[in-house]
Amino acid sequence: MSLPLFPLNTVLFPGCILDLQIFEARYLDMIGRCMKQGGGFGVVCILDGEEVGIAPAGYALVGCEALITDFKQQDNGLLGIRVQGGRRFHVLRTEIQRDQLTVAEVEWLEDDPEQPLQDEDADLVALLRALAEHPMVEALNMGTEATGQQSLANQLAYLLPFAELDKIDLLQLDDPQQRLDAIQALLDELQGELFA
Repeated sequence: MSLPLFPLNTVLFPGCILDLQIFEARYLDMIGRCMKQGGGFGVVCILDGEEVGIAPAGYALVGCEALITDFKQQDNGLLGIRVQGGRRFHVLRTEIQRDQLTVAEVEWLEDDPEQPLQDEDADLVALLRALAEHPMVEALNMGTEATGQQSLANQLAYLLPFAELDKIDLLQLDDPQQRLDAIQALLDELQGELFA
């Protein structure tokens, strides 16, 4: 499967919402093609290099498909789009096209089936509810009700202020329980740093 890549300084998760401003010609063309064909593009996190201009030197080989749900011309004249995270993927190989757009051969990663929320997930569910009240999260209009462990893990991994490398590690986990355990471990670490 071939997918155009959009390297960003962020990690997108399935079911999560991201607002983007598009101004580079190669990405405006990519968005136009995606909208015509009803397809998406791949968001990969930059590990090394810059977001704009030349292709970044290094980015994560695991990413998330971005599906365009809305678009509008911004007051500053740029194209604003809202995307929702789709399927996770692993980059097998890439090719840089003439217009400098990177297109990747990707393999879709299978998610484990959604599991119902457990009693021990109650603290994390409460945390997600608290995050949902933040104005920036509210503006995303994500509907932060967790429907199961997978959606809870995806939303927390996306919204919490973890380091990008930690988020990439979380994105690679197929099992929602493992992802929730890893999130809890990162939260414990954060709390330890706050009170150290």
